[in-house]
Amino acid sequence: MASTAPPQSLSPPNNTDLQALLHAARPFLRGELEVVDPRLPSLVATLRSAGAGECWHKNGRFLDHLLAMYRILRLWGAPDAVSLCGLYHSAYSNSYVDLAIFEPNAGRDVVRSHVGNATERLIHLFCTVHRPTLILDDLLFRYDDSELIEHLKLSETSLRNAKEKGVFRGDEAWRQKVQSLLPAEGIRVKHVDTGEDVLVSRRVGAVFLMMTMADFSDQFFGFQDMLLENSDGRLEFTGNNFWALWPGDGKPGLWMNSVSRMGAIYMLVVREEEIFTLEKRKSQGNADSEPPSAERDEDIELVVPPVFESCTRVLSARDQIEARDKYWEAVSDMSKFGGAEHYDAVERSLRETVEKNPFVGEPRVVLGQLYLGKGRYEEAEREAEAGLRLLLGWGSSWDKRMPWEVWVSWARVLFMKAREKSWPNTSFGILALGLVG
Repeated sequence: MASTAPPQSLSPPNNTDLQALLHAARPFLRGELEVVDPRLPSLVATLRSAGAGECWHKNGRFLDHLLAMYRILRLWGAPDAVSLCGLYHSAYSNSYVDLAIFEPNAGRDVVRSHVGNATERLIHLFCTVHRPTLILDDLLFRYDDSELIEHLKLSETSLRNAKEKGVFRGDEAWRQKVQSLLPAEGIRVKHVDTGEDVLVSRRVGAVFLMMTMADFSDQFFGFQDMLLENSDGRLEFTGNNFWALWPGDGKPGLWMNSVSRMGAIYMLVVREEEIFTLEKRKSQGNADSEPPSAERDEDIELVVPPVFESCTRVLSARDQIEARDKYWEAVSDMSKFGGAEHYDAVERSLRETVEKNPFVGEPRVVLGQLYLGKGRYEEAEREAEAGLRLLLGWGSSWDKRMPWEVWVSWARVLFMKAREKSWPNTSFGILALGLVG
């Protein structure tokens, strides 16, 4: 994946303009894939003709999951090769799922003809490394929450000192740990089929970590918690309740603690890579023209997903569970009882949900509708906008009773009506909603 371009910026994106977020999401909301990338309709057609549209996959079809992976990564600002890797990420099957719609050997030419050599290499590597070992055993399970929180603080200071003062220290605990888990020269991981060693560069390891965040966010919901007996919310894949009946009760899944920890580790790697690059340039006399190292995949840009406050916050397993349960209590109470007399109790539950887990949009969207019903338009606008921003940032839904596109559309309706300071007071008025300006 060599390139003559200098290493890309590793700074997290700072896109807080709502219209810009909607502009990026609109082609996905409208199904205008060719607007995103002229090749995309053909790439999707290839997946469809290979049978991806008829394969079951967790909470939908395999094709839906592949498209969602592409959408999430694209909205996160991932490079083209990484987004396309998301689209084809299980094309040869992988260590998590047996869905080889292309033969790992003969099919490589087919995939390569569509996405190019560099991207196909990334796809093949993603499918052939033993990802549970790399992502879980070698990275995620090596940190506890408190250590991650502390290392995030330390790494922020280190990066600032490197940028502003040219100070580079190699004895810091956070740097030593990152370097031991993901060395600058890469990490050797077992091939999922042959057991042979496969070298994964540090940047590619980071990319696979980010892709796993997107992967989990799209496909995990309450059914997996039952299957894996994930009652503590740590998602450690230790349970074996194969009697669980799909699709379960529809609750949001307890995957966010795990993904927030992945995001924190990803941020630590990003900061270590940026310090490594600055240190390298300083030792070479600030030679910006130095070509990136092909062995280290330095041509791959490490963007920071706009979730968990740009991967700087860790959501505790306990807060995650309490927030999910309060949310479910709120939506279940309204479903069972309905009526304005329950609004106060539901509002309290939703506000507690947001306090415990401020990183998901659906509780804020539901709260926005509740405020509209009470005529509290300013509060409704605030919550609907906050929920919409979070949904657009994730590119996937937390409450998978409805797809991401539908949650976004509903949040836009609420936001628009709150600004107009109007809301129907009849059932048919609610059913007639839908126009978005």
